Amino acid sequence: MQEGVDIGNINIQTADARSYRLSNIDMVRGLVIIIMAIDHVRDFFYMVGVQDPMEQPDISVGIYFMRWITHFCAPVFVLLAGTSIGLMSARKTQYELAAFVFKRGIWLMFLEFFVVSTAFSFTPFGEPLAGGTISVALQVIWALGVSMVVLSGVLFLGARICLFLGAVIIAGHNLLDAIWPLTTQMAEITSLGAAIHSMGIYEIGPYLLFITYPVLPWIGVILFGYGIAYIFEKEAISRDKLLIKSGLISIAVFIILRFLDIYGEPNSWENQQLGLLATFFDFMNVSKYPPSFLFLLVTLGPMAILCGLADKWTGWLKDTLVMFGRVPLAFYVVHLYLIHLLSILFGMMQGFEAHEMVHFFVFYPEGYGTGLTGVYLVWILVLVLLYPFCKWFAGVKRTRKDWWLSYL
Repeated sequence: MQEGVDIGNINIQTADARSYRLSNIDMVRGLVIIIMAIDHVRDFFYMVGVQDPMEQPDISVGIYFMRWITHFCAPVFVLLAGTSIGLMSARKTQYELAAFVFKRGIWLMFLEFFVVSTAFSFTPFGEPLAGGTISVALQVIWALGVSMVVLSGVLFLGARICLFLGAVIIAGHNLLDAIWPLTTQMAEITSLGAAIHSMGIYEIGPYLLFITYPVLPWIGVILFGYGIAYIFEKEAISRDKLLIKSGLISIAVFIILRFLDIYGEPNSWENQQLGLLATFFDFMNVSKYPPSFLFLLVTLGPMAILCGLADKWTGWLKDTLVMFGRVPLAFYVVHLYLIHLLSILFGMMQGFEAHEMVHFFVFYPEGYGTGLTGVYLVWILVLVLLYPFCKWFAGVKRTRKDWWLSYL
C-alpha cells in the first residue's frame, strides 16, 4: 500500500482505522462529489423549469460544460463504491462483508426515500403543487442502495464472476433497447419492475415515485467496480499504468462506436445546421437515464486515467479532495439541505416569499434565478460552508472505529 498523504498533521493512511482505502480513490471521489454540487446548485439557482439544458440546440458553451462535467459523478461514485467494498474483503469474511453491504444498501434506500427527497422538496408530508402527493425522487443514492443489495448476494460467486457479470451488463444492456424501449421523458409505469431499464413515474399509496435512475446498468457498474478492486492492490507503478491504459482504451472505443453510431447509445448524433460546435455537442450528448454503454465508456475512461495519475498530485488541493472524498455520503445529504436553504434566502433577496421556494425546484416561481456566474459563486460558497464540517467528520472517521460510522 502506498504511503499516506498528510491532512493537517495526521497521515490519512497510517492513522486511519480503515486502511483499506487508498488516497487516489478518495481523491477522485472527492473531485466528483464537489463537481456534483455544481449540478445541484444549477438545479436550484439557474434556468428554472429546464431539467436538462443539453436538450437545447443553441446551448451555450458555458452551460453545456457545466452540465456535461457532472456526468462523471454518478458512474465514478458507484464504481468506486464497488471498488472500496472489494478492498474491504481483505478485512472481512464473505459473510461479514455481504451482511454489511446488504445493510448499507437498505440504509441508502431508506435515506433516498425519506431524507434526500425531503432535501429536494422540503415537503415531507405532501407537495401541494403535485396534487398533495408525497413526491419521492429515486436517484443515485437509491440506485446505489439497490446495487449494493444485489452485490451482497452476487459477491459469494467471487470477484472474477462479479467482474464478468458487471462487464456483460455494462456492455450489453443496450441490447434491451430494441425490446424494452427507453423513455426520454418521465411517464407513468404500471410496476416498479418496468423501471429496471427505463425511467418512470409510479404511484403507491400517498407516494409518487419519480424513478430517474433505472437500476440495471448501475448494478453492472458496482459489480464491475467490485471486480477490479484487485488493481488497487498492485504495486503503484503497475497499477497506475494499467489504469491509464484502460482509460485510453475506453475513450478510443467510445470515439469509434460513437462515430460509427452502430451500438451502445440510443441517442444518435448528426451534423447540426448550427455548425461544428453544435455537432460536437450532439456527438458528446450521450444518455444518462439509464447510462448507455457509451456514456459509461466516456465517463469511466477519463476517471481511470485520473486515478492512474493521482499519485503524482501533491499539496493542499489533493489533501482537500481526499478529505471530501472520505465523507461522500455526509457531504451529499448535508449539501442538498444547504443548497435548498440558500435558494430560499436568495429568493427572498429577489423579492419572493419564502414559501414559494419550499417546493421541488421545478415549481419555483417564474423570474427567480441567476446566471452562470451566480451559479459558480453559490457553488463556491457551498464548498466553503461545508469545509469545516467535512474536515471535522473526516477526522472522526479517521480516528474512531464506531460501527455506525461505516454507514455515514
